[in-house]
Amino acid sequence: MKRRYFGTDGIRGQSNLFPMTPDLAMRVGIAVGTIFRRGAHRHRVVIGKDTRLSGYMLENAMVAGFTAAGIDAFVLGPIPTPAVAMLTRSLRADIGVMISASHNPFEDNGIKLFGPDGYKLSDDLEAEIEDLLDKDIAGQLAKSSEIGRAKRVDGVHDRYIEHAKRTLPRDASLTGLRVAIDCANGAAYRVAPAVLWELGADVVTIGDEPDGLNINLECGSTHPAALQRKVHEVRADIGIALDGDADRVQIVDENGKIIDGDQLMAVIAETWAADGLLKGDGIVATVMSNLGLERALKERGLGLERTKVGDRYVVERMRQGDYNVGGEQSGHIVLSDFGTTGDGLVAALQVLACVKRSGRPVSEVCNRFEPVPQVLKNVRIQAGKPLEDAIVRQAITEAEAALAGSGRLLIRPSGTEPLIRVMAEGDDRDQVERIVDELVGVIGAVRNAA
Repeated sequence: MKRRYFGTDGIRGQSNLFPMTPDLAMRVGIAVGTIFRRGAHRHRVVIGKDTRLSGYMLENAMVAGFTAAGIDAFVLGPIPTPAVAMLTRSLRADIGVMISASHNPFEDNGIKLFGPDGYKLSDDLEAEIEDLLDKDIAGQLAKSSEIGRAKRVDGVHDRYIEHAKRTLPRDASLTGLRVAIDCANGAAYRVAPAVLWELGADVVTIGDEPDGLNINLECGSTHPAALQRKVHEVRADIGIALDGDADRVQIVDENGKIIDGDQLMAVIAETWAADGLLKGDGIVATVMSNLGLERALKERGLGLERTKVGDRYVVERMRQGDYNVGGEQSGHIVLSDFGTTGDGLVAALQVLACVKRSGRPVSEVCNRFEPVPQVLKNVRIQAGKPLEDAIVRQAITEAEAALAGSGRLLIRPSGTEPLIRVMAEGDDRDQVERIVDELVGVIGAVRNAA
């Protein structure tokens, strides 16, 4: 069943346009508050946000909705998404809310929801919320004497800073490392540099002057060129690029080369396996992770479980199989020993610890495998289901046969846009490019004929 509001990572859209309006944000607060208003105790929600201009508007609307539903609102201000998940549990809240559109430009915003255990809500709960949003919810409002209270919470940055530092051994130190960090003018602009400095690093920071409009603007994990330049300029040992809500990370080595999430998962998994800390004898990644990662792990006796795209599906499989390392090629790294969702800073700290302990440069520590050539192209569709067409299915079957034993084919509809994504990877780049181009042409022709 197609959902009207929730996508692969909460509710998201352009600010002041449906669905990302203050009216809907307030209704979400009322609906979610109604569902989680269970038992006789005082119920509470923690609400964090990133640095977007629209965050002020949506934060106030959600506070109004939750308090109208009889929920006390604890307002955190700008803080990373993983900190909201952590504080939801730490403050014994019934719900956690992060107002953010992650790596998107400032015009967009979103609402991410966490349960009392700090994990993102299930599909069933999101469907229940959607059902309430489309109804008259006036009858769900609290009595006048039971309206919730709202207050700003002090000290939340310090709590997250200490949490991040405790993910390393007590005697761990980054002394002697020059670290350049790009905070994307986003939610981690205060806490991330503080964590690195308190651990002893020589810290050079960019992307730490948010003005409401410059979040992710030519900076952060999706635009790492600024960090690459800074690494060269200050001769840093490593560069760390976070995104707007700091739940993903990209690393830049001392030569300015970008290291993606697949390599970072390999570094952490192999290090933890050697130390006897890796659970599940492998990791969880999505269908987009490079075949080279899977092969490298297999050579070391480790497995790779694949899920559909979305860190929530990675976390779900990790919980089912008792894995403690998972993530996405894009840099969402989930380390369940330390948190319930992706945490770019904590993942970066694990890599820094490996670099420090080995005494080798980042370019060597993070070069765990040779990526297999991977090609991804999109086909825009207007209507219909071209992947069900007989001609398309036949072309896909032939492509899979051609790649058998030497590569992999993935064709899927986008979860956020009217696109069909065609991805292939294999040892022969020319073959991979030819297969993708042919499939894009076949799908495009079927689309145009329809």
